[in-house]
Amino acid sequence: MMTDTIITPTEETIYLGAGCFWGVETALAKLPGVLKTSVGYMGGYTENPTYKSICYSETNHAEVVAVTYDPTLTKLSLILHIFFNIHDATQLNRQGPDIGTQYRSCIFTTTEEQAEIAKKSITIVQVRTHKPIVTTLEPAPTYWEAEDYHQQYFKKNPYHPNCHFFDLDALLASYLG
Repeated sequence: MMTDTIITPTEETIYLGAGCFWGVETALAKLPGVLKTSVGYMGGYTENPTYKSICYSETNHAEVVAVTYDPTLTKLSLILHIFFNIHDATQLNRQGPDIGTQYRSCIFTTTEEQAEIAKKSITIVQVRTHKPIVTTLEPAPTYWEAEDYHQQYFKKNPYHPNCHFFDLDALLASYLG
């Protein structure tokens, strides 16, 4: 008797902070090979942070996007290429009009291989700019998922102005070469 084999895709998750997490999630969710995204808080020293606490208290958490992807369908270097092209990695603790440590540029990895790829990506970006890259790179600590109203924000609020403007097709083409 023949049975169907269910193949489960390989999944890895990396956490990326590039300012307001709404636009970052929107950009990264559109990439081929990205299986799911969520937004949350990471890198601080308080438990169970909320949006209010990271904005109005000293929690040191960053707004991040959890990007779960299938490495057999996409390369982490592509995800990081898009990440570095939708924000200014030379701005410390701010992106555009948003100011504070919660808006810092950061990468939290879950594997040594991710860390090596991220280091190479930072080096590539640094070569292209005269300003120092301030993106931090650390192993992923506890991820605290943000409140439901933040998840997939622009799908729920299509008329709200997007905080990240990008041409995904052009960014994909620039990666390919």
